[in-house]
Amino acid sequence: MSTPTRPSIVVLNGPNLNLLGEREPEKYGHATLADVEAMCRECAERGGHDLDFRQTNHEGVMIDWIHEVRHTAAGVVINAGGWTHTSVAIRDALANVEGTIVEVHITDIHAREEFRHFSFITDVADHVIVGRGVPGYVEAVEFVLSREGVPRRP
Repeated sequence: MSTPTRPSIVVLNGPNLNLLGEREPEKYGHATLADVEAMCRECAERGGHDLDFRQTNHEGVMIDWIHEVRHTAAGVVINAGGWTHTSVAIRDALANVEGTIVEVHITDIHAREEFRHFSFITDVADHVIVGRGVPGYVEAVEFVLSREGVPRRP
C-alpha cells in the first residue's frame, strides 16, 4: 500500500535571489534564501503540506518548473525578481497553473524605480504581497493554505 502524497506548495525564486543576505542588505535585509526556505517549510508543514523551494537565474528553467507543477501544486508562490517587469513568457506559463498563485516582492516595487512599478505577473496572480520583507513569503504560504479547496478559476 502506498503512502498518500501530501499537497505541495511550490516557492519559485528568480534571478539574484540566491544572493539574498549579501546583496543590498539595506533593501533586502540580512536573511538568506536558506532562512526564507526554513520559514516557509515550517509554515507549510504546519498546514499539512510539503514545500518545494527553488531558485534559478535562468528564465527558461523557471518556465520549465512552472510547466512541471502547473497541474499538481496546491499553490505557487513566486518572486520572479527582475523578470516580474520583463517576462511575458513567465506570465503566460503562470496563467496555466491550476493552483493558487501568489506574487511576492521583498521590497515595495511601487516605491522604487519607475520601471519596477509594472508587473506582468499581477494579472494572473490570486494575491500580491509587496514590501513586507522576507516574512512576506510566509504570508504567501499562509494565503495558499487558506485557499485549500477553493477553485482558482470559475
